[in-house]
Amino acid sequence: MKLTQNQNAVIQSPFNRKIFLEGPAGTGKTTAGIARMLYMLMSGVPAERLLVLTPQRTLAAPYVEALYHPDVAAGGLVNVATVGGLARRMVDLFWPLVVEEAGFGMPDERPTFLTLETAQYYMARIVAPLVEEQGYFDAINIDRNRLYSQILDNLNKAAVVGFPYTEIAERLHGAWVGEQAQAQARIYDQAQDCATRFRRYCLEHNLLDFSLQVDVFFAHLWTEPLCRDYLRESYTHLIVDNVEEDVPVAHDLVYSWLPHAESALIIFDQDAGYRSFLGADPVSAAALRDLCDERVTFSESFVTSPAMQAFGDRLGHILQPGTASPPQPGQSPDFKTVLHFESHRYHPDMLDWTADTIAALVHNDGVSPGEIVVLAPFLTDALRFSLTHRLEQRDVPVRSHRPSRALREEPATQTLLTWTALAHPQWGVIPRNYDVAYALTQSIADLDLVRAHLLADVLYRVKDKTPSLAPFDGVNSDMQQRITYLFGGRYEALRLWLDAYRAGEPAPLDHFLARLFGEVLSQSGYGFHRDLDAARTAATLIESVQKFRWIAADLPADKPLGQEYLEMVQRGVIAAQYLEPWQAGESSRPEENAVLLAPAYTFLLSNRPVDVQFWLNVGGTGWWERLYQPLTHPYVLSRRWPKGRPWTDTEEVTARQLSLHRLVTGLVRRCRKTIYLGLSELGEQGYEQTGPLLKAIQRLLRAA
Repeated sequence: MKLTQNQNAVIQSPFNRKIFLEGPAGTGKTTAGIARMLYMLMSGVPAERLLVLTPQRTLAAPYVEALYHPDVAAGGLVNVATVGGLARRMVDLFWPLVVEEAGFGMPDERPTFLTLETAQYYMARIVAPLVEEQGYFDAINIDRNRLYSQILDNLNKAAVVGFPYTEIAERLHGAWVGEQAQAQARIYDQAQDCATRFRRYCLEHNLLDFSLQVDVFFAHLWTEPLCRDYLRESYTHLIVDNVEEDVPVAHDLVYSWLPHAESALIIFDQDAGYRSFLGADPVSAAALRDLCDERVTFSESFVTSPAMQAFGDRLGHILQPGTASPPQPGQSPDFKTVLHFESHRYHPDMLDWTADTIAALVHNDGVSPGEIVVLAPFLTDALRFSLTHRLEQRDVPVRSHRPSRALREEPATQTLLTWTALAHPQWGVIPRNYDVAYALTQSIADLDLVRAHLLADVLYRVKDKTPSLAPFDGVNSDMQQRITYLFGGRYEALRLWLDAYRAGEPAPLDHFLARLFGEVLSQSGYGFHRDLDAARTAATLIESVQKFRWIAADLPADKPLGQEYLEMVQRGVIAAQYLEPWQAGESSRPEENAVLLAPAYTFLLSNRPVDVQFWLNVGGTGWWERLYQPLTHPYVLSRRWPKGRPWTDTEEVTARQLSLHRLVTGLVRRCRKTIYLGLSELGEQGYEQTGPLLKAIQRLLRAA
């Protein structure tokens, strides 16, 4: 790769320098960071002395991929980690030092580290009785999984910001200025009580969710000379990328580490901080400048054209006048080269235009599908299905990535869990007729929903609260011909496999799912045979079950763990998120040459540029509004907000405006060629769309 003089100066700087590198997205900062790492290895710096820190594993993917390149010399292993991952390793390694001091109830036992899913499971065991028996949270209407996740989010915020978790309710009380203050205070107090009960339960049973791992590390291990010296002596060279997306305690760690490091490269992305809803703090990240020997700024973009850059600068100035230079008089770049749009009356018309335009780009203009991304503030199921269907009809490969989408909502998951219930009738879980018909359409290749409903209506039976499937040869000949013998034969093979399993000894649920996928559903003639998305979902589900079995196996239970898992998934408690695809960065895999459908923030956090972007529902308020979270508040639970200060409408509007500016600026800086705006007078729900982003673009076009 050809590198600039500025990049080479950073890469080849002496190994006793600490550099703070900043600049907009697309200016080659991460490229310089990767090349610096490889240069240090080639120059003889031991790999085990080098630590690369990123806010999340997705952002670490370029470093990991570079280390696996054939040209990289073998010998030693660079540690590429997140602060959360580092905390977990240190807690595991130095467990005997902290187990009693931190107040764990079983000092002779090893710790159990919880995933997000298993943390929700244990939270549900504690909170569900309070909701059902004592009326907790009866004043709000919220799904159970969101209820549990927001309580966990409060604990996580306390840990990563660095205040005691017992202050959560106090901080939220002090900021509330709306109506029904007493009712809202009661909700906050109940959330605090649930968080306290959960933390107490974790301490009693040696369970460590993310918040407790971070608390134990910073409160007990980083202050312990043995652990602190071990880390400082092990890793004498630091590379910290996307530091603006990390949390305050991570900045505290790097701040105290820097004076003892031989060299450091701190990489800061200007006008970013997209993970603020997860605790990211660009202000505390910027304070790391003061400890560095040298400050370097990259300003030349390797991604955007001059016209695209001018568009982004002008739009940024309109959205946030104080954060961008105003356009100079007489400057009037031709936005038509980088900005295309077409207004429509109705939302489906806008989707048709989007699909037609993408098809023309792919089939007529030779644009690679992998270089096209379709973005919306929220990618609803309806929007995802509508666009996917339209693009597939036009022979355009398409994929989607939504890390917040519940795993149980995936068709492959619903199919596997339906067959799980039928294979374990003793659990008493009875699928509906529709569930069985839907599972048949997903399981048998090319089977339409009409024939699937016929099969379910005739052959799916529930007797004495026991679900079962009847043989296909029991159907009269007219019905068999209507369904066809081809589909009937595939149905019969699936039924016989389930019957054979039921006749044997029940296996652990993850073993059952792996066998069902491998022996039946992935075979030729069945729905998962060439469906990579279904295979990935199946793999994620199996891993989720496996982790649940490992962690929950020692719990006293009055039902099998498989049944417990199935019931919890149906209630939306666990299998809550795509963990591995999000952490492993599958949304950016180059081998998947398909148009990507994603929420705007998800695309930003994958940190990769594309040639073409489509912004849908530009007039919608979703680009500007934040999600309603009645139990938490991302801005109040931060270091930037003084305890006890009210959060008013003025602060809310200011925060939304800044978030919109960061979002739009980040998207523009990750687009090489063209942005298409999807405009419709009426939105997906039929309401008129006149949101702030649309108004800003209209002002821009009028001025041009």
